[in-house]
Amino acid sequence: MRLKEKTALITGSAQGIGRAIADVFASEGAQLIISDINLGLAQKAADEIKAKYLVETIAVACNVAKLEDCEALIKSSLDKFSKIDILVNNAGITKDNLVLRMSESEWDAVITVNLKGVFNCIKTVSRAMLKQRQGRIINIASVVGQMGNAGQVNYSASKGGVIAVTKTCAREFASRNILVNAIAPGFIRTAMTDKLSKEQKDMMISSIPLVRFGEVLDIAKAALFFASDDSSYITGHVLAVNGGMYM
Repeated sequence: MRLKEKTALITGSAQGIGRAIADVFASEGAQLIISDINLGLAQKAADEIKAKYLVETIAVACNVAKLEDCEALIKSSLDKFSKIDILVNNAGITKDNLVLRMSESEWDAVITVNLKGVFNCIKTVSRAMLKQRQGRIINIASVVGQMGNAGQVNYSASKGGVIAVTKTCAREFASRNILVNAIAPGFIRTAMTDKLSKEQKDMMISSIPLVRFGEVLDIAKAALFFASDDSSYITGHVLAVNGGMYM
């Protein structure tokens, strides 16, 4: 078991990609903090994972956009497990619109959750990891943070910012054996993409050399690689999991 006796905190992990990461980590022996803005969903996920994989879990409500929420999240995590070995910054939102039509509130909301939220979580968890002199931070970025995407100027900017944060923190924390990496997913099959029309899906798939959407498990396995000893000499890296969409 690659994560036995490790404690992992995953934001936005009640469903979707975050839940898939939580399941894979638990299957490898990790204790989990399931964090989500929706406590009910987080508790349900924590209970299901504990029953299935027989690992310790807790559920903590957190709005990553609020520094005080992140501070409370880290305190609850340390009170329960005494340490945090792995942080996965997965929580995020979208509010798509063309630049000329995008409101200030749409811009601010996405930047605040997706970018400031990553800063808030890293800032608060880093104190514990610096004392431990070890840790893994994995940031979920996006292919659109690398290549841009029409109608997503706020989301693209936030995820491009996440990549920059990843590289900067990797340099700042390397001397304390804290590795900071990012995963840039392409189009992944989720509840959101399942709602698209066939025409929309076909158009998206036509831009992918592998001619299919990725699965949440593809991202979860990439996160496991960064969380495990298999990546012990890798930091500041952005791993593209996009089917060749952007090279």
